[in-house]
Amino acid sequence: MVSLGLLLTRNHRLLSIAAMLDMFETINRFYVSAEQEPKFEISLFYPGDQQPPGYSSHQLFPISSARQLNLILIPAFSTQEISISLQANSDCIPWLKTQYAGGAELASFCTGAFLLAASGLLNGKPATTHIHSALAFQKNYPDVELRASEVLTHSEGVFTSGGATNTFHLLLLLVELHCDREKAVQAAKYFAIDMDRHKQAYFGVFEPILNHRDELVSSVQRKIEKSFSDNTTIEEMLVDIPASRRNIVRRFKLATNCTPIEYLQKTRIEAAKKMLEQTNNTILEVMMDCGYNDLKAFRQLFRRSTGMTPTSYREKFGFRMTA
Repeated sequence: MVSLGLLLTRNHRLLSIAAMLDMFETINRFYVSAEQEPKFEISLFYPGDQQPPGYSSHQLFPISSARQLNLILIPAFSTQEISISLQANSDCIPWLKTQYAGGAELASFCTGAFLLAASGLLNGKPATTHIHSALAFQKNYPDVELRASEVLTHSEGVFTSGGATNTFHLLLLLVELHCDREKAVQAAKYFAIDMDRHKQAYFGVFEPILNHRDELVSSVQRKIEKSFSDNTTIEEMLVDIPASRRNIVRRFKLATNCTPIEYLQKTRIEAAKKMLEQTNNTILEVMMDCGYNDLKAFRQLFRRSTGMTPTSYREKFGFRMTA
C-alpha cells in the first residue's frame, strides 16, 4: 500500500485538495470493487498546532507526527500573494526536505510549485506552474528549469503540474506510476479527462506590467499599444522617444521583464488571439490587422507563443453559431 500524504498548507486552495482526494479515493474504490485491497493509504497533514477547518470527515495529523511517506502532494495556494503564503508555510520546507531525503516522492500542483522551489529541491530540475505565474516563478527561482508551457514535469521523484485542470493530468500520471495504465485510463474515463493534453501555452494571456513607475517605459508601452496594428518596426515606433536605444531597452526590460520588440510581439499575438476568438475574419485579415504582412512568419510566431496554429486556436476557442 502506498502511503500518501496531502499537505494542507496554510492558504491552500480547497479545490486543489478536493481534486486530490476525489482522485485517490476513487482509485481505492476501483480496487475494492474488484475485491482487492485499496492501493493508497491517504492521510492529511498540516503545519503548526492548529488544524485547518473544513475537513471534519477526515483524520488530520500535524507534520511533526508524520512517519516516512511514499508520496506527498502539495496543493495550489488560494491567494495571489504568493510571498505571504510562502512565509506562512516556511515550517513545511524542512519537513519536505526530510521526507524527500527519506525516499518520498513530492508532487506540487499549480502555484504549489513555489513552495517546492523555495525548498531548493527543484534546483536543476524541470518545473511548471500556472501559466500566469510563470514570470514571477522564473524571476524568484532562476536555478529551476522552468518549462512554462508544459502541463507537467517530473525528475528524480519530484513532480509539478500547471494550473487548474492540469492538476488531473499529474494525478493520472501518479496513478499510472503507482498502479498501472489500466487504472489511469479508467480514472480518465470516470472523470471525463482528455489524456492527450501536453501543453498549456494556449491558456496564457499577456498581462503587461504597468505598475513599475518608470515614465519613459510607460511612454514606450503606450506607443506600442497605440501603433501595434501598423506595419511598422519597433525602431520606427521608438524614433520619437527621448532616449538612446540602449537606454530604452535596458530600462524597459528591467521594468517589464521583456524587451520592447518582445513586448510588441506579445501585444500583436494577444490581439490576434482575441480576433480569432471573437470574429470570423480570415487568418490573413487577422494577420494584417495585427501589423504583420508575412503569413508564414505570423504562423510561426503564433505557434511559438501558443503552441498551436492560428486555425487550431480558432477551432478551440472561437465562437460557434448554434442553431
